[in-house]
Amino acid sequence: MSELNFPAPPRFDCLEDERCHRKQRLAAAFRLFAYYGYDEGVAGHITVRDPEFPDCFWVNPIGMYFGHIRVSDLLLVNHKGDVVEGNRPVNTAAFAIHSQIHQARPDVNAAAHAHSLYGKTWSTLGRLLDPLTQDSCAFFEDHALFDDYTGVVLDTQEGKHIAATLKERKAVILHNHGLLTVGKSVDDAAWWFIAMDRSCQVQLMAEAAGKPVLINPETARLTYSQIGTHLVGWFSFQSLYAMIVRQEPDLLD
Repeated sequence: MSELNFPAPPRFDCLEDERCHRKQRLAAAFRLFAYYGYDEGVAGHITVRDPEFPDCFWVNPIGMYFGHIRVSDLLLVNHKGDVVEGNRPVNTAAFAIHSQIHQARPDVNAAAHAHSLYGKTWSTLGRLLDPLTQDSCAFFEDHALFDDYTGVVLDTQEGKHIAATLKERKAVILHNHGLLTVGKSVDDAAWWFIAMDRSCQVQLMAEAAGKPVLINPETARLTYSQIGTHLVGWFSFQSLYAMIVRQEPDLLD
């Protein structure tokens, strides 16, 4: 067999069903980020575009612990920054960054950013990840470096600059800040974040131990074509979703 065989993501006949599905995946992604230790005070946000109103996205309330977020806690925010649904304040940085990414990338339905330990550590080096392992090849020639850190992102103009740096890629390393990943679904955006943080950890450990041997570009591109697609990202999230819902079913409330 020359290709990996995965099932296809679900399709919906009803917008309300699709909205419910996206919100459940979003709440689960926050629980998983808490599970992996990506919570850092009030920092971090994941968004998903609303299927009926594409100029609006669902996001976490500022100051709410990722491990407590339920479907009913999510906010619907428009691209002006107004909270359309929900009664908590939105994170200004979440709006400044995510609104611009969603506007610049119609193909992107979800984006994830957090101050994960290994991601922010790697970001201080001002370098892209190398193709050291099969897993890190998922990001080969498909991530960028935003090297203009000027403090907390509170201005949509900087959000535009981040989106312009991201271009058509799936991820961007924010220098001295952390990681940001995007996807066609919450599933793949969240999975790519988890996988990228682990790739940062692997490279930090490998370089601390010695001089890593890189996978050659031709093989890295082949491996990317096998494991770096939206479908692989989506499918990789499914077992994690099943695990977190079984352990923390209240997230669906």
